[in-house]
Amino acid sequence: MPYYAHVYTHNFDGDNMQTLYNHDAPKKPTNLSLNSDLLKKTKALNINLSATLEQALRAKLAERESAKWAKENKRAIRAYNNFVEENGCFSDEYRQF
Repeated sequence: MPYYAHVYTHNFDGDNMQTLYNHDAPKKPTNLSLNSDLLKKTKALNINLSATLEQALRAKLAERESAKWAKENKRAIRAYNNFVEENGCFSDEYRQF
């Protein structure tokens, strides 16, 4: 079945779209265990570990929140998809493609 409803990587609270986490929160020092060879090669290329990890964690958080949202809204998405299958989309008559 087609998936017509969009999945956003933000949480919605009424009319306000909230991001997944507080971008202004202070940084917190953290200890990690990494593969030593991976760490050595990363440092040799001057890859910023903190920025790279934050980017990876943001992507993983967005992926999980998106899946959670889709699961929580599965019935509504199915109902909307059924409506579109039966009635078409409200803007179908205006489409140029």
